[in-house]
Amino acid sequence: MRPIFPKFALLSALALLAGSAAAEWQAGVAKVDITPDFPVRLSGYGSRTGPHEGVSMPIHAKALALRWEGDEPLVMLTVDNCGVPAAMRTAVLAGLQKAGQPLANARFALHSSHTHCAPLVNGVLGFLFGEALPAEEQAAVDRYTALLTERMTEVVLAALKDLQPALVDRGTGRAGFALNRRLKTETGYANSPNYAGPRDHDLPVLRVRSPEGKLRALFSSYACHCTTLSINHIHPDWAGTAQAELELRFPGAIALTAIGCGADQNPYPRREMPHVTAHGVELAKGVVAAITQPMQPVHGPVTCRTKELDLPFDTLPDRAEWQRRSTDKNKWTAHHARHFLGLLERNESIPTQLPYLVQTWDFHGGLLMVQLPGEVVVDYGLRFKKAYGRDRTWVNAYTNDVPCYIPSQRVWEEGGYEAAGAMTYYGRPTRFASGVEELIAQAVDELTPPAFKQPAH
Repeated sequence: MRPIFPKFALLSALALLAGSAAAEWQAGVAKVDITPDFPVRLSGYGSRTGPHEGVSMPIHAKALALRWEGDEPLVMLTVDNCGVPAAMRTAVLAGLQKAGQPLANARFALHSSHTHCAPLVNGVLGFLFGEALPAEEQAAVDRYTALLTERMTEVVLAALKDLQPALVDRGTGRAGFALNRRLKTETGYANSPNYAGPRDHDLPVLRVRSPEGKLRALFSSYACHCTTLSINHIHPDWAGTAQAELELRFPGAIALTAIGCGADQNPYPRREMPHVTAHGVELAKGVVAAITQPMQPVHGPVTCRTKELDLPFDTLPDRAEWQRRSTDKNKWTAHHARHFLGLLERNESIPTQLPYLVQTWDFHGGLLMVQLPGEVVVDYGLRFKKAYGRDRTWVNAYTNDVPCYIPSQRVWEEGGYEAAGAMTYYGRPTRFASGVEELIAQAVDELTPPAFKQPAH
């Protein structure tokens, strides 16, 4: 005879299972508006000559805090900005410490969306305009840098205060608007669609729900530049548009978007407002498609590791070369050269290497998050997913710092903007030396647990 289980017993068992899963994770989520109410120069494009002219869409900072059982929490912070420097991240950690909520360096990931329609902050792209800002404009940048630091600290504290039982799982969707932008021409590599170039259309998604199943947060990442628009208005571009679309579809939930290894990927088509709406909706649909399929539970504990590298620069120009460049007709070249010539004249040293923090999060052998600073080209994301398993490796760039472009060896050898040209706008003395990809890959491999170096079962 088949045993008959009373309905209340089955419901009780399901409740116990749900309660057990919920007890493992706690999650807190919060968001804050970071739109300035005063005029400030926008970052992203060196052609801008004055403060922003309006707000087409507000910008935000959003925080997702996760805690496994009694472990220390970890925090993902997404910011609608072209780049938040390591110094501001350090200031946020100091603010948390002062507020009595210390957070370990390895357990804090700060993701810049890289929208080119957000305010300039001190420490990123300081040479973008080929000249020093007028005093009143620099004062506005100083003011916004302080404001953003304060708001980022506030939103992390709010997320930590919001910690409550949660269910956490993950899946992968797709979005197809990213396209390689390095097109080989007779005169070098142009910023133009390259349909044969490498790209990465994966859209990893982390979902956070209450024990009762109510959606609380969606964290996703996509490997593409946030450069649909070039208007002199504040706008979070496709990343912010996608978040707004998801929050409209799921009232009460908070959507967060990070950027993968998309430094050599552009959104296409671009430059018109309908295009940014279309890209945001497409990404939101990719997220929805992922969460409507069976998802994989995410388990802890989470092991967070970091390693700081020194990425060497190539041979530095000598004094005579700096002097020659300082009178160049190109104002960006001349401004850049005068800076380094000034260092030499003051008997100050020119940096020969760049500090670079590699961060990994291991979710109990089931999910590996690799977090890389800077504008990282697509080769890195493809490489690490191939090495450690595409279905269990998640690579974020523009994380914890945005010091410059990070070319792969392939891109370095090909040359062009991502390999060398952009260093002028970031205020770096020259391009990297050959081999930085292997230095970064070796560090990632050292931080990656053995479980990810075996075939997935």
